[in-house]
Amino acid sequence: MQTCLYCPKIGYYERQPAQIGRAGDFQTSVSVGPLFGRLLGVQFIRWLSESGGGPLQIVEAGAHDGQLAADILTGLKERGRNTGPRDRFEYWIIEPSPERQQWQRTKLEEFAGSVRWFESFAAIPAGGITGVIFSNELLDAFPVHRLAWDANGKKWFEWGVGWRDGRFFWERLPSGSSDIEKRLLEAGFVLPAELTAILPDGYIIEVSPAAAEWWRTAARSLRCGRLVAIDYGLEASELLSPERTQGTLRAYSRHRVSNDPLATPGEQDLTAHVNFTQLRRAGLSEDLDEGELIDQSRFLSRVAVEHWQEQPPGSITPEAKRQFQTLTHPDHFGRRFRVFMQSRRG
Repeated sequence: MQTCLYCPKIGYYERQPAQIGRAGDFQTSVSVGPLFGRLLGVQFIRWLSESGGGPLQIVEAGAHDGQLAADILTGLKERGRNTGPRDRFEYWIIEPSPERQQWQRTKLEEFAGSVRWFESFAAIPAGGITGVIFSNELLDAFPVHRLAWDANGKKWFEWGVGWRDGRFFWERLPSGSSDIEKRLLEAGFVLPAELTAILPDGYIIEVSPAAAEWWRTAARSLRCGRLVAIDYGLEASELLSPERTQGTLRAYSRHRVSNDPLATPGEQDLTAHVNFTQLRRAGLSEDLDEGELIDQSRFLSRVAVEHWQEQPPGSITPEAKRQFQTLTHPDHFGRRFRVFMQSRRG
C-alpha cells in the first residue's frame, strides 16, 4: 500500500494531481470549492487567538497540490490582516515528497513569504509548534494490516500479499509472524469471548500502526494548541459492525469503488477508514486531552453560523451557499467525514 501510493517512481500520489474532482477518480471537500478552506481558516484564526504571545503556526500535513492551503490563505488575506494572530503566524507544510512540494510551491507562489516546507516533523525548529496541526484526508491513506478471524481455530491471522502467475493475491501469513492481539488492543478493539463466539469466519479488521505513530509524532511536536484530523473514519466499536465483514479497505478509480485493492497497483487510490479510537489513545499517550469527535456537518456549521453573522447582509453568494450545502449535507460530505481534535494547553 505504501509503495502503490507513495513510491517516487510509480506511486499514485506522485502523479500529476489530476485525480481529484469530477474529471478524476474521486472528489474531496477541497474540490467542492474554496469555501471549505476559508471556513477552516476562520476557525484556525480563532484558535490562534487563544494562544499566548510569540510566533504561531498553522501546520498542514499532506497538502497534496497545495489547493487547500491556497484557499485558507486567500480567505485570510481577503478578510484583511488586522491586528491579532493573523499578523504573526506562518503557514508550515509537512511534505516528504519533492514532487508534491514543487506542486505546492507553484500553487502558493503568491504566499511564498508566509509558507515554509519541512520534510517531516523531525525537521521543524526545536521550539515545536504553537497553533494548529491539521490534516485533511491524509490518514485514510496510511498503510494498514489486514487481520481476519479464523472461526475454527478461534484466533486471528494476518493477510499478506503474494505474487503468482503475474498477479498479486492475498496470502495467509504464518501464525506468530506478528503480535496480533497486541495490535488489536492498541487500536482499541475490545473483543470479549461473547463477541468472538459469533464472529463469522473470515471477518476482517484493519489496523494502522503507521497512523497511530504519525499521530504520536505530531503530538510530540505540538507545544501548545490543537491537533486535528479531517477524514472519514469511525470509532473502534463502530468498525465492529455486521455489515463490515470484509473491513473497510477499498480502491477508487474514476469515481467507482472497488473491493480489489491489489489490482492495477499505482493506478488507483487505496483507502481504509481511520480508527479515531486509536488516534485518541495515541494522543493521550503524549499527554493531549480526550479530544472531540464530530461530523463535518456540525463542525463547519458552527464555524459558518458565527462567521456569517459578522458579514454584511446579502454578502453570502449563491455559489457559497451551494458549496456549504454540499459540504454539510448528510448525503454528500456532511456525515461521511468527521473531525477529530485533541489539544495541549500551554
